[in-house]
Amino acid sequence: MPPLSAAFTPVDYGDLPGWAEDDQNLAFEAFRRSAFHILTKPYRTGSLGVDFAAFAPAYAEARSAEGLDRPQARAFFERHFIPARVSPSEGAGGLVTGFYEPEVRVSPVRTDDFTVPLLARPSDLVDIDDTNRPQNFDPYFAFGRDTAGGIVEYFDRGQIERGALAGRGLEIAWLAEKVDAFFIHVQGAARLVMPDGSMRRVTYAAKTGHRFSGPGRILADLGEIPLAQVTMQSIRAWLAANPQRIDEIFWRNRSYIFFREAEVDDPALGPVAAAKVPLTAGRSVAVDRLLHTFGTPFFIHAPALTAFDTKPFRRLMIAQDTGSAIVGPARGDLFAGSGDAAGEIAGVVRNEADFFALLPRPLVEGGGR
Repeated sequence: MPPLSAAFTPVDYGDLPGWAEDDQNLAFEAFRRSAFHILTKPYRTGSLGVDFAAFAPAYAEARSAEGLDRPQARAFFERHFIPARVSPSEGAGGLVTGFYEPEVRVSPVRTDDFTVPLLARPSDLVDIDDTNRPQNFDPYFAFGRDTAGGIVEYFDRGQIERGALAGRGLEIAWLAEKVDAFFIHVQGAARLVMPDGSMRRVTYAAKTGHRFSGPGRILADLGEIPLAQVTMQSIRAWLAANPQRIDEIFWRNRSYIFFREAEVDDPALGPVAAAKVPLTAGRSVAVDRLLHTFGTPFFIHAPALTAFDTKPFRRLMIAQDTGSAIVGPARGDLFAGSGDAAGEIAGVVRNEADFFALLPRPLVEGGGR
């Protein structure tokens, strides 16, 4: 295992702003879901050295505990973990953004009003690793297209939306608006309201492999929206005012997402994400999975962030998802929940934040550094 990174500086719980006022029992329930999942498949240890094996005592106790109140949950985390300040990447501060699960009306078939599809994974899309990566193939690509002549780069967003995959029967459902479909791609999941009122869910299955280019950055680079004013709401407003330029902007993001259907087992929980457990609104955070280990608790302090409630954001979160735009040790994407209200929260989150990782005591006290 890699040694514990110098990016972590152990501190005391008294150094965590608002630790004593937080509802750690809500984070405990999210942590407990991971505790059961890892019995099936362990999480990979991130490159910063937070060894997955060191979580074993905490996971074992979490599985045997249920319905903890706030003091009991706080004591659980203090008993098993030591907080450590996470140093941001050189030249950058800690940053949080927000994501959510959209809820949209759809049709199971194409109609005059519903013309924009969400697609399932195509059969010729293949995973790429060091065993099958073609020579001189961009090392970023984790997916490619299987052809008679070998693996090549997959069709990009513009090609797919112009019909590269038409006629294959990949359509899961049809939406009325291209903008709604694009933001479902950005979020990686959605709840679909069918014509009869029933609800289905789609979640991420795969992608073309191209690098993600966010519409906010694109519009800022074009001088259309000042970067400081970029939110999901401002992007949507610009697109509504410039419908003739939607394809121009969207096709600059070559990445395209494919989906699979999933059940809505518990409407109170979000989709099953990268850590293979349902996300918990306000308590699950997406992190850089190459650096961090899923299941790690993070106490995040973002004093200027008040979108989740009227108080500055000071919460214990559990690392249970990732994303291609989430890069760096002190970078997180906060899950706000499902539906329009959650979207209003997530869409405005872009705040400086202090990150404190809760490291398993055996890792710190046993000389993991």
